[in-house]
Amino acid sequence: MRKADLIAEIAEKTGIAKVDVLVTLEAFFKEVKESLAEGENVYIRGFGSFVTKKRAKKIGRNIKKNVAIEIPEHYIPAFKPSKVFVEMVKENGKNGSLKEGK
Repeated sequence: MRKADLIAEIAEKTGIAKVDVLVTLEAFFKEVKESLAEGENVYIRGFGSFVTKKRAKKIGRNIKKNVAIEIPEHYIPAFKPSKVFVEMVKENGKNGSLKEGK
């Protein structure tokens, strides 16, 4: 499912105009990005957590130049699903459909 599909699905289920859903979704994405950039995690009960993970310093290799390079420690964004979310996917994900009634 792409973002456009998600917007259409939400608009259909809620009766809210697609433009309003788009603005809301974009605002949500922006807030999550800004929070993570500031080092603040985002917790959504029943869904999951958007967190930053620290990657340790390591030695990498530039294959073209055959030179070892040092990759400094840095942070990356990550998503950790809630237990409810994980269980739902485990139970319903095998048949390819998580939608109710299918």
